Amino acid sequence: MGLFDFLKKKELKEIQELKSDLASCNQSRSQKEKDLEKYSSIINLEEEKKSIISEIAQQKTELIKLNEKYLEGITTYKNLKNDISIFENNLELSEFGVYEPIYDFEKSDDYRIEQNKIIELQKSMIKEATAAICRTNWTVDGSLSKGKASTTRFIKLILRAFNGEADSLIAKVKWNNVNQIKERLKKAFETLNKLGESQTVEITHKYFKLKMQELILEYEYRAKKQQEKEELRALQEELREEEKAKREFEKAQKEAEKEEAYYLKILEKVKKDFAEKNGNPEELQNKISELEKELEEAQLKKERALSMAQQTKRGHVYIISNIGSFGENVFKIGMTRRLEPMDRIRELGDASVPFRFDVHALIYSDEARTLEYELHKAFSEKALNLFNFRKEFFNVTLEEIEDKIKELGFSAEFTSEPEAMEYKETLAIKNKENIEVTERETLESEFPQSLI
Repeated sequence: MGLFDFLKKKELKEIQELKSDLASCNQSRSQKEKDLEKYSSIINLEEEKKSIISEIAQQKTELIKLNEKYLEGITTYKNLKNDISIFENNLELSEFGVYEPIYDFEKSDDYRIEQNKIIELQKSMIKEATAAICRTNWTVDGSLSKGKASTTRFIKLILRAFNGEADSLIAKVKWNNVNQIKERLKKAFETLNKLGESQTVEITHKYFKLKMQELILEYEYRAKKQQEKEELRALQEELREEEKAKREFEKAQKEAEKEEAYYLKILEKVKKDFAEKNGNPEELQNKISELEKELEEAQLKKERALSMAQQTKRGHVYIISNIGSFGENVFKIGMTRRLEPMDRIRELGDASVPFRFDVHALIYSDEARTLEYELHKAFSEKALNLFNFRKEFFNVTLEEIEDKIKELGFSAEFTSEPEAMEYKETLAIKNKENIEVTERETLESEFPQSLI
């Protein structure tokens, strides 16, 4: 082998090695390109991070702006809802509010007198030009007098609008809308004053307060008038009850007098017959004793009827309940002067309620009115009707009533468990009907009516 061949082989080997190195480099480059492509997002992480942070910041800014608009919208919604409720008559009971009386006159006429005084003060303010004022001396065509005339016309217009709205509201005021009407009057005052801002014209707060007083007096006048009606109705009911009791007393007295006259006559006749016939003395004495006993009972009846008629405080205090109508632990505590108190209790349950009243206690006393008053006073905060205490229904336990009666020095026998016969029978009938319906539905669901 020559030198040339040796050199040729060497070159070929080097070339082969170079080719191998090149292939290896190409492979490495290809892999790196793949890796670069695969991890390019990671390589650009910093830019991506900056981009995301910028986007988040932008979204936060937009969210803050959006939230501000949302809060403005909520405020507007609440204000509009409040404005609508002021002008509608569909407020919930909780929104009526508890009205605290400002005046405390004994008679309804006193409210009218005070209201007329307030109206006269309003008229004086209008005459003195202090009901509404203008804070700027306007000129029209350079004339102060023309400007003043224009301002006066505008003030008259504003006052006429306010007085018209106020009169309309005052005419509508009643027990369940007084607070709402007050808000509407205030709203009218604020709206008209806002309307007058461009002319610097405003209704004065003093005049507004006088209108508010007129409104309050109108409401309290009507409330007092209603109270007087209720008191008159209660008085008439009491007089009717007294008249019934009086007729009972008179009837009982007449019957007792008849019995007394009858037994006196029989007693006299028996004594005369035995004297004429010389009868058995022992038999005579027995007969006379029997008649004298009957006579004494008749006289006692007469005395009791007369005494009951003369003593207006004497009577029966009754404790009654009606669980079918009012539920558990609701008792009516009342007083009757009837000789037969159950007649009064039967009357109470005849037409006004679906079930009869159950009697828990009947207390006869010379101080029945005092006992009734003390019981009503003791349980006043537990009255079912906190507006009209004459309804005499209280949400208390029978034990509380019994303890109070003992504390007041009275004694009575109590029936703790109400009979409530009609109510319990009604429940039994309904329960039976429900059971029958349930059984029928169960049967129908488990078995078909037909196989066809």
